[in-house]
Amino acid sequence: MDGANAKKNANEVEADDGAVGDDDVVTEESAVETVDDDVVTEESAVETVKELREKLKACQKEKGEYLTGWQRAKADFINARREEEKTMAQFSKFSSERIIRDIIPALDSFHSAFGNKASWEKVDLNWRMGVQYIYSQLLAAVEKSGMTLIEPKVGEPFDTKRHESVSVVPTATESENHTVVEVVQKGYALHGKVLQPGKVKLAEYHGN
Repeated sequence: MDGANAKKNANEVEADDGAVGDDDVVTEESAVETVDDDVVTEESAVETVKELREKLKACQKEKGEYLTGWQRAKADFINARREEEKTMAQFSKFSSERIIRDIIPALDSFHSAFGNKASWEKVDLNWRMGVQYIYSQLLAAVEKSGMTLIEPKVGEPFDTKRHESVSVVPTATESENHTVVEVVQKGYALHGKVLQPGKVKLAEYHGN
């Protein structure tokens, strides 16, 4: 009887020893799995950070492109507005050009009459004063629009931009070469733009 109990107790001890061994194996496997999960989690975090950096870089690049495009569009707009303002200013400045060109022949007639002193002085004084008054009013009106007279002077150098030579007069004096020797007709300019050059006779030097 005692022998049977002893054997039974021995078997129970062996069974208990076997159970403890299984628990230890499960614990070790769980620890390994936990380590593996930690490794996977760290790798995932690294990949996530990498992806976020790439997305951030892409966003910064896109932002830079948008900023560059906006700045270019802004510059184009400013330039276009400046061109429009310049065009409007030019239009306003020269809008009276056609009218002034139509008036120039009348001004030439006045100048021609005043230039012929012998004939002009024979005209009645009161009539002359009336004509001169009309001329002064007309001239003041076109000068308000920006017109100026081009009045060449005898002896000044010939200016190809403001003078027109109607004839050449030979001269033996070298210093007179390419100078104005006679004014034939006054010229006209509008805001610096020559509408009609002053007509002159040009001296040309001919050496011995």
